[in-house]
Amino acid sequence: MEHLVSSWCNGRSLPESYILPPEKRPGKLTVPLANNIPVIDLRGHDQTDLIQQILEACQEFGFFQVINHGVPSNLMDEAMSVFKEFHALSAKDKAIETSKDPSKSCHIYTSSPNYATEKFHFWRDGLVHHCNPLEKYIQFWPEKPPRYREVVGPYTAEVSKLGFRILEFISQGLGISLGGLGGNQALVVNHYPPCPDPSLTLGLGKHMDPVFINILLQSDVYGLQVFKDEEWIGVEPIPNAFVVNVGYPLQIISNGKLKGAEHRVVTNSNVARTTASYFINPSNETLIEPAKSLVDASYPALYKSLLYKDFLIKYIAASTDSKALEEALRATV
Repeated sequence: MEHLVSSWCNGRSLPESYILPPEKRPGKLTVPLANNIPVIDLRGHDQTDLIQQILEACQEFGFFQVINHGVPSNLMDEAMSVFKEFHALSAKDKAIETSKDPSKSCHIYTSSPNYATEKFHFWRDGLVHHCNPLEKYIQFWPEKPPRYREVVGPYTAEVSKLGFRILEFISQGLGISLGGLGGNQALVVNHYPPCPDPSLTLGLGKHMDPVFINILLQSDVYGLQVFKDEEWIGVEPIPNAFVVNVGYPLQIISNGKLKGAEHRVVTNSNVARTTASYFINPSNETLIEPAKSLVDASYPALYKSLLYKDFLIKYIAASTDSKALEEALRATV
């Protein structure tokens, strides 16, 4: 736990291992906030209109925000509060609270799961725990802060319902079935302490999520940027909204109709930022391939068929090199 950024960062200059190569640095710290990333109101539209809005957002951006989504705002606030309280614990307490399951269904790491072998580090600590089935995994979740399980259990149940509702809209819009594909669900609570030099490092590097969708509670502190049309645009925090983004497996299943958006996280020198990502993933044995109904002579399969566990091997091997990953997954003509 001595490596956790939050345990040593106060008052220190940026260590050399966190200074990114020039081509990977954030460049301009101020990028335009994207007022054109769709904000979709899940209440007050007929279903056909909602499906169309979500599909268009997934095709053009791979990102959108949702409001009036059904998750109580007081539950969102309470969850964010306990997430911040957890990351404010001592390194010793964090170690105790995340080491109850020998299979590591709940764990904490810094920078990335590849900290020991990566060439440079990112400015973040991450708490990860499985959420489905809740009755199996909640026993391994943190008991400090004292309200963690009491608050986060209902929170993840509500966000899961929202995620599957959105996936159902997407499947209807594409005319395919995604039933039974969301076997694994996990919560990732990232914490980005104030950084001594945000121009030299990142909280998270450029990447595409290896999941179906990510439902992100991004708090009120800006930091998320999306790569679109060869430039970075900022995603403005909206009170009581969730940010939703398409992951690479859904891009494959849609045969490229949907866009898995590349994104990154920038840091700032003034305030800490805490976020919570709810990942809906395929199970390891799920076959990831273009849906049969979306493939024909005019629209051949763009991607290979492979098990999700094999997809993850290729994803990890490519690291943050999106072109290498695309080449590894493309179908041979």
